[in-house]
Amino acid sequence: MAGHGTDAHPHGADRLCETGNRVYSRAVRRGRVPRADAGPVPCLLELALLHPDPDDMDWLVPTSPQEVMTRLLRGVHDEVSASQARVGAAVAAAEWYAGLGGRGCEQTPTEGVAIRVLDGLPRIRAAMDEATELCASEVLTVQPGGIRREDELSEGLHRALEMRRRGVRMRDLYTHVARHGQGLHTYMELMGDAAEARTLDEVPERLILFDRKVAFIPANTDRTIALELRHPALIDYLVTVFERLWRLAIPLTSPLPDTGIDGITHRERSIAALLAEGHQDAVIAERLGISVRTCRAHIARLSETLGAASRTQLGVRIAQEGLDGPVRSAGPLPAEASGAPARGLMAGDYPRGPGRSGSESPTAL
Repeated sequence: MAGHGTDAHPHGADRLCETGNRVYSRAVRRGRVPRADAGPVPCLLELALLHPDPDDMDWLVPTSPQEVMTRLLRGVHDEVSASQARVGAAVAAAEWYAGLGGRGCEQTPTEGVAIRVLDGLPRIRAAMDEATELCASEVLTVQPGGIRREDELSEGLHRALEMRRRGVRMRDLYTHVARHGQGLHTYMELMGDAAEARTLDEVPERLILFDRKVAFIPANTDRTIALELRHPALIDYLVTVFERLWRLAIPLTSPLPDTGIDGITHRERSIAALLAEGHQDAVIAERLGISVRTCRAHIARLSETLGAASRTQLGVRIAQEGLDGPVRSAGPLPAEASGAPARGLMAGDYPRGPGRSGSESPTAL
């Protein structure tokens, strides 16, 4: 049966086939299903999503969604840890190889270097100052975190206005939480048609991309080390990721779509999906740009709305209501969502070192 399941159902528990998803969902809702129902989908037994009922071997009972998600999360964590180790080794090797050329082969910082490690805030500031001054057409940015403080947004406003004067177009991606800060709306009004902002439930790590030629990304958790990327393949990849996220994002001036479920807000819908993935409260809060306290308040309200008396029961209710998948947009985005230049270089500009909060300067790494 294992061989048959692998050939007929080449997937893991994170992406079930349509039939498998239907049978497993039915098992979660009803508590068990007849063994015959799982005949067409041996993958459910092979992936340990269903197992025999010890009281009646003709029936199968489901593994709880929380246990399944925890198992998947553990595998993803191992993969991410291995990838991070490979990235560190690759950067170390690149620096070692660069040192083999000796002083006679040294290159200027802005020419011929595909990946440059910027260690320390002064080097990061200098590199980004240079990229800002040389930028001639477009800035793309991804800004994780929560609400932007007005003083931090205004800190880098003069740089943004100078770029606007030169005809530079700016597009920013934020989390939905950033919508609740008046400072961001004021900043966008001042930038006018030179800048556009859109929001998503969550965004990846910070990214600043100038003229589709040079990009800056953080290289450690406190953002005191950054990578300056100039390799064409890396830049093309980052631009592609940005454009796909941009098409999925909702313009700052448009309302968030309704969840379609009475009593469930858009943010609670996002929290439910992350709970179904097995994330802890602190992780969910960080990814959505809210405080842990606020996150727990939303979870409590979600439990009350769904009639769940425990976290385990809440997971079952989330699956039953179909809240364990991504939030769907209520309708097509406006025509300009296709990727035309839009709005929003983040104000503020550089990291402030350890202890940063979700409200730090938007242009900071």
